[in-house]
Amino acid sequence: MEKDYFIDTLFDLINESDALEADLQDVHADRDGLTVAMKDGSVFILTLTG
Repeated sequence: MEKDYFIDTLFDLINESDALEADLQDVHADRDGLTVAMKDGSVFILTLTG
């Protein structure tokens, strides 16, 4: 599986998740992974290698 395809798929899953809908502020995809920002100010950086 290509890394870019995996990032795009993971982005879609997080962005469309009903479980995160109330808390999710933004999801940003870049070359190396995803940055997920929550409404409470928490930021998660998911870095993917491969």
